[in-house]
Amino acid sequence: MSAGAIAGLIAAGAFALLVLLLAIPLLKLGKTLDEATLAIRKAHEGATPLLAEAQTTVANVNSQLDQVEGITRGVSSITTNAAALTSIVSATIGSPLIKIAAFSYGVRSTVRRRQDAQAVSAARRERRSHRRNG
Repeated sequence: MSAGAIAGLIAAGAFALLVLLLAIPLLKLGKTLDEATLAIRKAHEGATPLLAEAQTTVANVNSQLDQVEGITRGVSSITTNAAALTSIVSATIGSPLIKIAAFSYGVRSTVRRRQDAQAVSAARRERRSHRRNG
């Protein structure tokens, strides 16, 4: 055997050893990829019922929102009617009530002034009578 043949055999042995050493991680990587594929398949199978339930839930929510929209329209109509009624009552009753309140204030203030004037008059008369008699 020549030196070249021995070097070739050593190189072939080293290459075979390298292939064996690389084969182990590749086999492990293959098993990991198989497990990942299986997990993805299970997740996909589990997602289908979830999506169906989500679709049902969204349909129910949409029907509830339609009902809420109807209620909102009714409340808006009631609010408009209440505002109109308030303005009618305010115009019908408010103005006369304001006039009555102003009139009663005027009467009270006139009565109070007369009572004060009578009290002042009575006090002056009493003072004059004390000066004459005293």
